[in-house]
Amino acid sequence: MTQANVANLPHTQPEAKNQDMQAYLLGLISVAAFAMTLPAAKMLAGELSAVQVGIFRSVLAAFAAIPFLVFGRARLPNRSQVKRMLLTSTGIVYGFPILTALGMHYVPVSHGGVVLAALPLATAIFGTLITGTRPSKAFWLVSCLGFLVVMSYTVFMTGASDLYLGDLALLGAVVLAGFGYAQGGALSKELPGWQVMCWTLVVSLPILLPASLWLYDGATLSNLSGQGLGALLFLALINSLLGFFSWNRALALGGIQRISQLQLLQPFFTFGFSIFLMGEGWNWLTPVVCAAVIVLVWLAKRC
Repeated sequence: MTQANVANLPHTQPEAKNQDMQAYLLGLISVAAFAMTLPAAKMLAGELSAVQVGIFRSVLAAFAAIPFLVFGRARLPNRSQVKRMLLTSTGIVYGFPILTALGMHYVPVSHGGVVLAALPLATAIFGTLITGTRPSKAFWLVSCLGFLVVMSYTVFMTGASDLYLGDLALLGAVVLAGFGYAQGGALSKELPGWQVMCWTLVVSLPILLPASLWLYDGATLSNLSGQGLGALLFLALINSLLGFFSWNRALALGGIQRISQLQLLQPFFTFGFSIFLMGEGWNWLTPVVCAAVIVLVWLAKRC
């Protein structure tokens, strides 16, 4: 071993630990923000249609992304990157926003957590297919166990045993979001995470802008309540834009499959928000299961 290599050894492990810590912290912040998706969409369920919620939040986010690109002096993506951004948009610009809003027309917020419990597993599967990385069998075992724990918990909490139209919409949202998250995470290996999200929104404007003008209803928007307006702005600026700055960065730093497991905690954040914002009930089992899920996320990190 050369002297240079020896000199570099002490810095390698601490640097990797710092990168992991940064990835998990950024991912946790994003998961907390994304957990507000269902409560915010529920607030809009009686005021806007599902398609209006999905398109309006995305077009607002796209216009808000332009100053970030201009002042951040972001370079133009190449043709290959634009194609992959368009693929990413199918999941996180169109599919997930519209389908979650549709789901909230039919089921309570806490019930929606039953289906969204599959999101970490979906993201990990698409991450493997897109990047070609192969996690260990132990990782998949822990990932599936985490899914079963969260699914069982949310079913117990909500008493969900029947299949609703909203469940089908949310299941579609899970598949499309998992695909979009994985595509965005892979692109964030080539471009900064914030640029990936901003460009994904901006390249979608040729579709978003005509669609939003077609869906525009002045009477409906003028009668939008203060709560509804706040929910729409939150979905646009936080869930469709700023939340992805940290999420894409986390996926790039920590690996799509490992960081995706943080989404196992999303139903617990959602339950917390539904309790404080929407008056839904609390259960003593919540902190116990949440602690078990944290252990499983830690195990997935070690696999």
